[in-house]
Amino acid sequence: MTAPTRIMAQVAMVMNLDKCIGCHTCSVTCKQAWTNRAGTEYVWFNNVETKPGQGYPRRYEDQERWRGGWELNRRGRLRLKSGGRLRKLAGIFASPVQPELADYYEPWTYDYRTLVDAPLGDDFPVARPKSLITGKDTKVTWSANWDDNLGGATQHGHLDPIVEKVRSEAEDKIRFELEKTFMFYLPRICEHCLNPSCMASCPSGAIYKRSEDGIVLVDQDRCRGWRQCITGCPYKKIYFNHKSGKAEKCTFCYPRVEVGLPTVCAETCVGRLRYIGVILYDADAVTAAAATPDDRQLHQAQLDLMLDPNDPQVIAAAQRAGIPDDWMVAARRSPVYALAKTYGVALPLHPEYRTMPMVWYVPPLSPVVDLLAEQGHDAEDTGTLFGAIDALRIPVEYLAELFTAGETSTVTAVLRKLAAMRSYMRGVTLGREPDASIPQSVGMSEEALYEMYRLMALAKYEDRYVIPAAHVEDAHRLEEIGCSLDFDAGPGMYESGPFGEASGAPTPVAVETFTALRQRQTADAAASTDELRGRVNLLNWDGNGSPPGLFPQRRDIRPGRED
Repeated sequence: MTAPTRIMAQVAMVMNLDKCIGCHTCSVTCKQAWTNRAGTEYVWFNNVETKPGQGYPRRYEDQERWRGGWELNRRGRLRLKSGGRLRKLAGIFASPVQPELADYYEPWTYDYRTLVDAPLGDDFPVARPKSLITGKDTKVTWSANWDDNLGGATQHGHLDPIVEKVRSEAEDKIRFELEKTFMFYLPRICEHCLNPSCMASCPSGAIYKRSEDGIVLVDQDRCRGWRQCITGCPYKKIYFNHKSGKAEKCTFCYPRVEVGLPTVCAETCVGRLRYIGVILYDADAVTAAAATPDDRQLHQAQLDLMLDPNDPQVIAAAQRAGIPDDWMVAARRSPVYALAKTYGVALPLHPEYRTMPMVWYVPPLSPVVDLLAEQGHDAEDTGTLFGAIDALRIPVEYLAELFTAGETSTVTAVLRKLAAMRSYMRGVTLGREPDASIPQSVGMSEEALYEMYRLMALAKYEDRYVIPAAHVEDAHRLEEIGCSLDFDAGPGMYESGPFGEASGAPTPVAVETFTALRQRQTADAAASTDELRGRVNLLNWDGNGSPPGLFPQRRDIRPGRED
């Protein structure tokens, strides 16, 4: 191995799609923590998509239209798919290629005041949907998860860009009759890439990658609202705040990460499917890896970027780079490194975009098991399960287009490892003699297979989230300021004003009244809470004390007495 020349640390995430139940808890908690301000009504830093499906925004994976990510020029060098500096400069005052509001959805609330204040009469009052952008009556036609659980798949399923590609190669591979298909959930956040095309697209230099942990952020002071970053991001995880005129994106909950706490989406995940850890990489090798000529080799090129934290050369290079010892310890315990490289079961999302994404996914196997069980087969028998992998109703080709740029052999190998783990541990659980031939058939030892099982099925909190604090000596003292949901005036939870409301106060968000929310969006001051007196938004209550209006006023039953 060649000694790394510029070693850096990157906080990364792995999601085990076998465990995602599509409850959207991660989306709701992220929304409440980070995008509860005016101008971010349509913004979901974290969203959960049903696959097959068009995604959010619609058909974001169609890079022939949206021009996101990187491509290779004739010389084999990387260039932005949306064009180089001269092209961007020539059209800097023109609207960039970006999704319109209709490609996201027009956020709405309901005119609850009509229901609350309508006088008695023969007609039943109706709370009409109101646009949160214009304030006018609107018709609800799409949302961030409109095609959730394959909703409308018979009409819209063919619009999935990956389905189009796979069906063009084999017309009958994917059908959308409910009795013949299954789906899985794909949670998405910003990928915090090693080679971020959003950063390269920004004319103002407002997007930067933190040197200490690799988190990609937007400098709100430098952002000038050119929106070229929205074009440049192939995952469409940068949003434009029409109220502030600035770009916003997932921050990987850096205030929490800095004190050793997981992101809000990971902390609140019902299925415990998210893993957060540190990986080490050679920053000087990123460009060469991203310029790998064959798209199907990009996954392996990205794996090669991950350095072994136990290698003496890597340890020496990390010491020279000033990486703290506790970060090196965390890198050796990293569940991300284990799942992506040691066991090789986690895959990057769309490596062909050449951004070197740092959010990885373990592809789903459970739908196969459920299908076999419904058909009366022994779903966890080795032979049965291995044979079913090649006959998935959502073909391996679909998963390969998502995670390996179309390389089906890699996806099949991962699914076989997951099937081997399930079959082997089933025998152990039933008290049978362990069958060593099962792990051997997928190139693993019994010990490695068992360790992978413990990490994926039985991992405790401290094993799923191995996050070194930014300042370990102050971590305990700073723990209480880790999350905006934990205290007043935290990030995303400012004091009462045009950009948020204090914890425990009645907050005029979409679940409250349309009139108060419209006032909040169009006024420079906070919306008046006089009309909301006596109502309490429990989503913003931190559990400390009793905000006014939580309990009804106590009345004395004696005449003339009330307190």
